[in-house]
Amino acid sequence: MTLGELFLEALSSGVITQPEIDWVLSEQSRFSRPEQAVVQRLGRLLDQGGIQLGCRVSPQLLHHRQVRNDWIEPLGRRRHAHAA
Repeated sequence: MTLGELFLEALSSGVITQPEIDWVLSEQSRFSRPEQAVVQRLGRLLDQGGIQLGCRVSPQLLHHRQVRNDWIEPLGRRRHAHAA
């Protein structure tokens, strides 16, 4: 992963992970001036709350939850609650 990819992923998801921050800090001395500006922008976004420190939920897990809530649960436990 490059710094640009990391930046775009953090912006699109609103989350940056601790291993990603550790990577940025360990590679900081190798970054060009434009990349250093990106690192500063990431830091500002973290300070302002635009990006949160955390973990990303995989799309597969989100899809599983959607299937469970939309298809499986209405046929199971919640079916009786709707009938009442």
